Amino acid sequence: MTRINFSSARGTSKFERTVSTLVFAGILIVCSVAVGCSSEKPKPQSSINQPAMAQPASQAASIPTSAPAPAVAAAKPMHKKVVRRLPTTVTYADESSGVSFQYPRKYALKTGEDADKLISSDALPMDFVQAGGVAVAAVAVPESAYPKSDLAAAFFNVSLNKSLTAEQCGEFSGPQAKVADAAAETTPQPSKVMIGDMELRSRETLANDGTHEEASKYYHVFENGGCYEFALKVATGVETDEGGKRVDREEVFNRLERILATVKINPVSAPEVTASAPAAAPVTPAQ
Repeated sequence: MTRINFSSARGTSKFERTVSTLVFAGILIVCSVAVGCSSEKPKPQSSINQPAMAQPASQAASIPTSAPAPAVAAAKPMHKKVVRRLPTTVTYADESSGVSFQYPRKYALKTGEDADKLISSDALPMDFVQAGGVAVAAVAVPESAYPKSDLAAAFFNVSLNKSLTAEQCGEFSGPQAKVADAAAETTPQPSKVMIGDMELRSRETLANDGTHEEASKYYHVFENGGCYEFALKVATGVETDEGGKRVDREEVFNRLERILATVKINPVSAPEVTASAPAAAPVTPAQ
């Protein structure tokens, strides 16, 4: 009768169960780990507050750099318009007489026939002792200089008389026929005055024709073989217009005397005369 060893068989089966249990437990652990890993979803990368990743040197080198911005042309400087102011005075010069003087630009300059008409229309046109005077130039004060006043006329004029001697140049003509009321004219004796570098003979007159008064100041000097006369005249109305006022005659004379103070008389050379040689008499051949 064969004896079966149940103890060893039981021991073997018990060992196998133990191994099987461990294997099964291992499989469960592996499965649980696998399932847990698969259930975790990857989190999306947030673009906020992400640190900038440095590009590889090779990639940065391959990216073309942008072209530099074109230089902005320098703006042209704004040129300010320069306002050139004209001088307040103008210089008059006459080569034939050698006279030059300065006068305010706003005053009216008259020469030639215009100057002759202005002087001839005056009650006392010239004050030479003899006729032969020629008007050179005249400067008239505009009415706008004394608006709403009784100023009728005010001017400075230059005349030249080449027919007088130096002694005659120091004399004056005296009362004129054009003066309506001879008693109303005063004729002080001539006197000597120095204006600039010129020594002048002078006299003053005051004439009244019933409607206007005219005060005159005459100055004579002998230069370049002729007698130069400088006259300052201020004519006013006896009665002012409505709303008008009497002009300050001395103030007007001061303006005219400032013109006289600028007078220069430059030497004038006499025109050259070329003497012609007498024609030779024809020679008659000898017979």
